[in-house]
Amino acid sequence: MTGRRSAWLLIAPLLVVLLLSFVLPLILLLPTSFQEYQPGQGIVSGSFTLENYLRIATDGYYREVVLRTLVLGVSVTILCLLTGYPVAYLIVRGNPRWRLPLTLLVIFPLMLNLVVRSFGWIVLLTNRGVVNNLLIDLGIIETPLKLMFNMTGLLIGLTHIYLPFMVLMLVAALQNVPRDVESAASCLGASRVRVFWSVTFPLTAPGIIGGSILVFVLTISALVTPRMLGGPTYQVMATLIYDEYMQLLDWPSGSALSFALAFATIFIIWLSNRLTKKWAGMA
Repeated sequence: MTGRRSAWLLIAPLLVVLLLSFVLPLILLLPTSFQEYQPGQGIVSGSFTLENYLRIATDGYYREVVLRTLVLGVSVTILCLLTGYPVAYLIVRGNPRWRLPLTLLVIFPLMLNLVVRSFGWIVLLTNRGVVNNLLIDLGIIETPLKLMFNMTGLLIGLTHIYLPFMVLMLVAALQNVPRDVESAASCLGASRVRVFWSVTFPLTAPGIIGGSILVFVLTISALVTPRMLGGPTYQVMATLIYDEYMQLLDWPSGSALSFALAFATIFIIWLSNRLTKKWAGMA
């Protein structure tokens, strides 16, 4: 058996799952996105229109939701990277006694249900929640801060939920950095800060970009947490798609939004992959 045939046999189960659970539903959904929807009547049989796609770019409400989703994805990714890198560095390079507790601290939220974690943030962030009551009791504020049903609540909740994914990717990247290279830089007179920025940080580029892609994609496609912390009016693309399908029964618009989100995700992954190769080459 040749090596190429063995490779195909190894990835065949995964390809079958992807084809049946991802590619086939998209293919079946594609014609729906080009059909016309009449309120009260449903999908117009035999119709063909590009209006569902054009509306995403021309309608102010849709543009606002798309922009809000992208800003949310970028912001959560940056916050996860800024808070996750020190934690990952401490796990890999810190005192070995702290390695296991820190790792468990990072992994533990993943063991809880997503709805439970989101309810926990509702208890903390609501107008009469723990955070506002504490700030009022300390005399820092007089009226409750609005921490829910806006971008603030989504940033806090999604950053907490997706931070473990970033940390685990960075831990793997840091573990693959050769210590000999850092030692050679130190022997040549480089300070610890210079070694980090010139050697360690560039060599962790694949982990940084891989973790960023993962967090960004999970954030822009998140449904449960944005609905619970953002409420029914503060929409992102995932909640808007859900409402188009389940509440308005406008399947063509929901399908067009789904494809727009899928194409945006694929483009970002492709672009990030190119950046990874370029950065790794520079490193």
